[in-house]
Amino acid sequence: MRRRFMFGGKRALAGMLLGSLMLLLAACASDPAPSTESSGQPLPSSAEKKVEVIVSAAASLKTSLEESGRRFEAEFPNVTLRFNFGGSGSLGQQLEQGAPVDLFVSAATEPMDRVVEKGIVQSDAVQLMFRNALVLIEPAGEQNVKQLSDLLKPDVRVLAVGQPDTVPAGEYAKEALQHEGLWEEVESKAVYAKDVTQVLAYVESGNADAGFVYKTDLKNSAKAVLALEVDPDKHQPIEYPAAVPADAKHPQEAKALLEFMRKPEIRDIFTEAGFEVVEASP
Repeated sequence: MRRRFMFGGKRALAGMLLGSLMLLLAACASDPAPSTESSGQPLPSSAEKKVEVIVSAAASLKTSLEESGRRFEAEFPNVTLRFNFGGSGSLGQQLEQGAPVDLFVSAATEPMDRVVEKGIVQSDAVQLMFRNALVLIEPAGEQNVKQLSDLLKPDVRVLAVGQPDTVPAGEYAKEALQHEGLWEEVESKAVYAKDVTQVLAYVESGNADAGFVYKTDLKNSAKAVLALEVDPDKHQPIEYPAAVPADAKHPQEAKALLEFMRKPEIRDIFTEAGFEVVEASP
């Protein structure tokens, strides 16, 4: 009886080991393959630590980019996007000073050109994403401006403008006014803002009688109205380049976000906001 008991115990032990091995093999076989972006580079799988991607972007992109970001995070739950919105010139300066950035989206080519010249961004990494238009706005109910020269009227006491040195919309506005020979006379009325969002707030609150923003900034405002759309020939083209910095901590995820923004349903978000979406270069 003792021998039969020992023999049965060995058979039970062998069966347990075999069962454990089969469970291990089955688990390995059922592990999902890591998510990949369209270029074939892997994104974090569900078993990996969550990644935070820092995106520095022009303030005019805030609403559209946040909506795109929510959809991106839903598709890639292991990636969290942290946005830093502001004037493109200021964002570029932060990048030059060593701020951690995984993706930079500017509302003008000059801030991007500057970081390319400094080697912070590789020239072949830059992609043109969007175009926009410059408009002059007034508080709702006001109709004092129909052309740029009307900014000289006494009724226009305060003109909100983005700081030309750091806010591309302010630079475009200054160029347009210089083109018409109005800048020197209008400058005394100017109150400078850190970005187009602040310009819009000045006008909406009535603290400014007029202001220069992008066409897309006005789209969802109920407290400001369009006075005129500035002739694009009076200023340099309003273009939005984007790039992943050379020392980005999470370049694969940042590149995946850029590619995600090219998807038709995501492009529609920007188109509906008033942006002109630029086709990807072949």
